[in-house]
Amino acid sequence: MVRSYAGRRVVDDVSLAVMPGQVTCLLGPSGCGKSTTLRCIAGVDMQDSGEIYLDGELICDTVFRVPPERRSIGLMFQDFALFPHLTVADNVAFGLSGSRAEKRARVAQLLDRVDMAAHIDAHPHELSGGEQQRVALARALAPGPKVMLMDEPFSGLDNRLRDGIRDETLEILKEEGAAVLLVTHEPEEAMRMADEIALMRDGQVVQRGAPYNVYNAPADKAAAAFFSDINVIPGVVHGALTDTPFGQFLAPGVPDGTAVEIVIRPQHLKIDFDREGRGPLPTAKDGVAARGVVQRARFMGKESLVEFRMDHDLSILKATVPNVFLPKPGTAMWLTIRRDRCFVYPEGGVRGWTGG
Repeated sequence: MVRSYAGRRVVDDVSLAVMPGQVTCLLGPSGCGKSTTLRCIAGVDMQDSGEIYLDGELICDTVFRVPPERRSIGLMFQDFALFPHLTVADNVAFGLSGSRAEKRARVAQLLDRVDMAAHIDAHPHELSGGEQQRVALARALAPGPKVMLMDEPFSGLDNRLRDGIRDETLEILKEEGAAVLLVTHEPEEAMRMADEIALMRDGQVVQRGAPYNVYNAPADKAAAAFFSDINVIPGVVHGALTDTPFGQFLAPGVPDGTAVEIVIRPQHLKIDFDREGRGPLPTAKDGVAARGVVQRARFMGKESLVEFRMDHDLSILKATVPNVFLPKPGTAMWLTIRRDRCFVYPEGGVRGWTGG
């Protein structure tokens, strides 16, 4: 699917398949094309090329177009979009057909499932943000859609409520069996909710897979950096190996003289104490130790973040340690790198490999 505005491809050849009972997250920074993709699927925008199918039946191409209200697609947005002049019951019943009694029964069933039965006659302004989100979910589910599209539906909630609301919503969506496409710019939310993540950048899906795989085998440096802080160590390949102060790293198939970047997350750096100018002995697992001096240490709640200025090139590397670890600035320490947790990428390239 392709969608362009003013000559720029906002959605650039995106292809997705979302299965019933599965949650797929479109994850990426603001402006990467996530919401435009959702709008095209919903039918509120139209793609320039490509086709959209639902249960194997064409619902939209560049000529044929099923109207949004006939697509059996539910929508949830970050502002909930509840009608302020309608009660909770009337909001949920808005898209339903059938007799008054049938509508009332379906509304009561859904409000009970989202724990909002006691507010059936309330108006949206009488509800908290979390309660409005539950009503919006019930309204979107009321017609029994085959596909549920969710555009940052939890972004307006207080952080203290968000995790609980997300978990409750996910449980209900799984029970309903709808195919869910969730848009978010928060990696934590995608990891928490998704069966599959489609990572978008500049209108394209750059990587797709289970959360574990996308996190632990990032397609490129930018993909790794989107999920967490990273450390980058430069190097040059000679004989399929890259020499660094931390020892040699594998670079199979890369021509000699190629500049590469070794990427490792802060939690995979190991810290050891200085022993009269010496560090730990090299090992196959952790390589060679390199010395650095503590610049700053901060306790972050669940872990401590320690920043080091490295002796060999004066670069800054960050390491995280569980619980409280706050060495004083100026303290010399030694760092080693988990070989099985680092990635090597050609500088500016997208193909990478483990550096173990």
